[in-house]
Amino acid sequence: MARKRSGYYNTIEYIGPRPQRPKKTSFFGGWVIVVIAMGAAVFFGKPLVGGVWAADKEPTNAQVELVIGQLEVTGSFYSKLAAEALRYSGRAINYDPAYYKIPYPGGDVPASKGVAADLVIRCYRNLGIDLQQEIHEEMQSHFRLYPQLWAATSPDSNIDHRRVPNLQRFLSRKGESLPITSDPAGYQPGDVVVWALSNAETHIGIVVPEAPGEEGRGIPWVVHHPAGGAVKWEKALFDHQILGHFRYPGE
Repeated sequence: MARKRSGYYNTIEYIGPRPQRPKKTSFFGGWVIVVIAMGAAVFFGKPLVGGVWAADKEPTNAQVELVIGQLEVTGSFYSKLAAEALRYSGRAINYDPAYYKIPYPGGDVPASKGVAADLVIRCYRNLGIDLQQEIHEEMQSHFRLYPQLWAATSPDSNIDHRRVPNLQRFLSRKGESLPITSDPAGYQPGDVVVWALSNAETHIGIVVPEAPGEEGRGIPWVVHHPAGGAVKWEKALFDHQILGHFRYPGE
């Protein structure tokens, strides 16, 4: 409000904070913040993006051949088994769980078809061990000791060896049962692993070395044939609960 003071001109009384001049925007200060933020994103995000890219990238044929050569130098049976599994990973196999009538012994479903168990059967057969025959003979003598899951009343050489529960029981009886552990060092190339899947099915694969470029991470990879997909060589050892860990033939 205005008031008049004697001998002075009229003034306006202002009550409130002292007016401040608006500050000028610092051009360089804003860009410094942007540059720092971008640098942090690149620094911390690069390992994450690289890890995702590596996980999605399929091993090349050259990598497969390199690891096979390294395994064959050792000359051990289990290294040879792992090498056979890696060779198998390069084959175009359509997942097919259908029942086939096949010869016995030495019988096989069409070469372009198979399931997880066929991977194991074929790799062992390439090393002179016919699990079709060995499992059939074992089930002829001890049929009731094997899983009774398929309403079968007697052994069937066409399909028994192609069922993971039968393979698991055979390996537990005739092979070497190894500790089930979360320690990667407990798993060696040529070991056979059985998993429990989320759909209550069982799955099987062969432990192999990691792909080149993954050395030092300390986690073995596996070759396996997941349902509905292609044969894979990948870091999937601990992706599911491990039910069995075997070497066959045992020590």
